[in-house]
Amino acid sequence: MRFLLSLLALVGLGAAMPATAQIVDAPVAGRKAPPATTDKENLWLLDLSTGGRVTIWLRPDVAPQMVERIKTLTRRKFYDGVLFHRVIEGFMAQSGDPKGDGTGGSDLADLPAEFSYLPHVRGAVSAARQGAPEDATAEQKTAAQNTANSQFFIMFTPRLSLDKDYSVFGRVIDGMQYVDTIPRGEPPTAPARILHAYIAADNPPPYQAPAPAAALPAGEKEVTLPGTK
Repeated sequence: MRFLLSLLALVGLGAAMPATAQIVDAPVAGRKAPPATTDKENLWLLDLSTGGRVTIWLRPDVAPQMVERIKTLTRRKFYDGVLFHRVIEGFMAQSGDPKGDGTGGSDLADLPAEFSYLPHVRGAVSAARQGAPEDATAEQKTAAQNTANSQFFIMFTPRLSLDKDYSVFGRVIDGMQYVDTIPRGEPPTAPARILHAYIAADNPPPYQAPAPAAALPAGEKEVTLPGTK
């Protein structure tokens, strides 16, 4: 089943805020404290083909299972080379599917919903899941909420109607300008990709831009072999 965000959730509230304008919540009774924004074990780095490195502050205090899934798959190099296959102007950029068409995931079991008080604001990173039909029963809707796996989306602008329907597990704290330049489309005609993903604690190398495609000799045309598309 295709992992889609409900079109009914496109109506959002609030104005866009810079993703780098982070406010760490004050301690609240009954809530776990978030990790520091300098805690390298909870900084997810995405090197994008659009020109730079994106730093995402992971929130195991509110979505421990999804954060652990991200760390596990990242250390497996699962996200290296994966496309942004669904990118909607004024909404979000979705990635995390090795098939590149929105129907795939990892070989690990789906995860339960981890809804929290974190809102879907600009720069929020949330777990994509299977959508339920418009005429779905309450049981079907609940079952669909428990289907997060490897796919995720990054918000361009606030969509507070997604709150408590999708699991926010992080927030972009640096490099949002590279997210903003991800080509739009469903799918994009020339999609951006994640060149490499890292957990900062693993001492990753600096960002390296992808090598430009080699130019063909004058008079020659590129040939696509059968079965290589």
